[in-house]
Amino acid sequence: MRSYQKLLPALALLGPLGCDDVSQTEGDLTSVRARSRELRFEGRVFVEPGTSDDEILRLVHKQTKTAFGPLRTSEVMVNNRELKGVDPATFVKRDVTVVDTEAGGEGAPMVEVRYTYVDDAVVPKSMSSRSSLAGAVLRPDYQSESQRILEECTPNDSHARDFASALWYVFEPSGRKCGEAIATEQASIDEARAKLTDVESQVAKVDAERLYLPVTFALGADKTNKGKSYPEYDRLFSGGVKDDKLVISLINGLIDHEPGTELHRDSGYGEWLDTLQEIFEAQPGFKVVEVEDGADIFSYELGSGKSVTLTFDDIIAMDDGTAPQGLSHAEKSELEALVAERVADKWITFELPVTVQIGDGDAKDFGIQITTFFGHAETTTPFKHAIKNSDVFLYNGHSMIGSGPLDPRNFTKSDFPESYQILFVDGCVSYNYYEADYVPLKEGGTKNLDLITNALESPAWRSGYALGQFISLLIDGNGASYLELLQSAEATGSGLRVVDGELDNEYSPDSDPITITAR
Repeated sequence: MRSYQKLLPALALLGPLGCDDVSQTEGDLTSVRARSRELRFEGRVFVEPGTSDDEILRLVHKQTKTAFGPLRTSEVMVNNRELKGVDPATFVKRDVTVVDTEAGGEGAPMVEVRYTYVDDAVVPKSMSSRSSLAGAVLRPDYQSESQRILEECTPNDSHARDFASALWYVFEPSGRKCGEAIATEQASIDEARAKLTDVESQVAKVDAERLYLPVTFALGADKTNKGKSYPEYDRLFSGGVKDDKLVISLINGLIDHEPGTELHRDSGYGEWLDTLQEIFEAQPGFKVVEVEDGADIFSYELGSGKSVTLTFDDIIAMDDGTAPQGLSHAEKSELEALVAERVADKWITFELPVTVQIGDGDAKDFGIQITTFFGHAETTTPFKHAIKNSDVFLYNGHSMIGSGPLDPRNFTKSDFPESYQILFVDGCVSYNYYEADYVPLKEGGTKNLDLITNALESPAWRSGYALGQFISLLIDGNGASYLELLQSAEATGSGLRVVDGELDNEYSPDSDPITITAR
């Protein structure tokens, strides 16, 4: 998803489970607005005696996933996809008797299992020295009380109701009403606990079945990369997937998804053209060299009988409100719709012929290609094509909660080229969905792969401009650092954008400057 809303920080302080001290580890993230820190918290589940560790882990994962919403709404995100990073070695088991203090009786034997979740986290700069934040998780079978959660612990607006089947995404314990619900539940637990005859071996039934479990998210030391790091420019400008070419693929999906919306009125169309406009203005000379299936995207016949021939600059200008001369308002609207239909759902390739000199090497003829796709990016086909056939891959569109065509589970190693690559997934929470799981799919891991992702929801508005600025700086030959590249895309930097995999890059512009000259 892409969001235009500003996320709210956590305000309510909840009574937490205890948590161990957090130790410092090495980090490798570069960011303008974010800081890399270790995060850990302790949770618990109750299981029948004899339950296997595999089944316990399944229940634990159902619970840890519900920390996603509290972290997201606190402007924090972790690296392990949907918070499944729990090591069974952290399990601490205790045999207990669960007692119904209202009905009486001997109670039922159960096993309390405590666990520790540990992960790399991205936090805003304002949390660079904060030691912890309060939150909560839900019991594993929380779906049985989804309506209660929706009403008590989400904004319960149209956005939240759209996620009624995925409440882990919108669960927000920091809200006032949720804080009151947690406090009420805790009061009932305290009352029942006071009736136990042996608090060391007994647990009140209302405690074992509590819906809301307060936790403390403990944060380790700031381990963000403070030095300069660079893309491997010498490898990009030596030719990767194609000899003597740098191939940059750009996929723009539909953003608005309103039924009946014409393609040219979807905001994704405008953002796509904005990206290309920024590139072409910064680096004049790009020309269309190929359109998928040989389609003619420049010649049009209007209903009035008028024939119109366009350039791609004309197509961009029309989106800015400048129509070809001699057309009525109705003809202009008709032409815009025809153009969008014609260019959608097909690959269009532009090329800029240049000469490239790397360090003291000989200058050679070279081509910078932008191959781009706008439209219904809802199957794996365009994504697999782009990733396999590009040195730099950029996606601008919905994250689809990690279950869309970019899901790493849809890919194998054979879907990636052996050469060095940069992947930039500019969708919401792409750091959690589309980051760590790509590394094992790439031959050589981070030696051959740099990833740029967003830790939080990223605005769609001006995303085209931001990506255009990023690409323009990447290809200008001045050897911008990753921090400078991220700064160039700051128009949509509020999603805590980070670079990972860059610390083992070896390129330095001081030793191997790159000179690019237009031909």
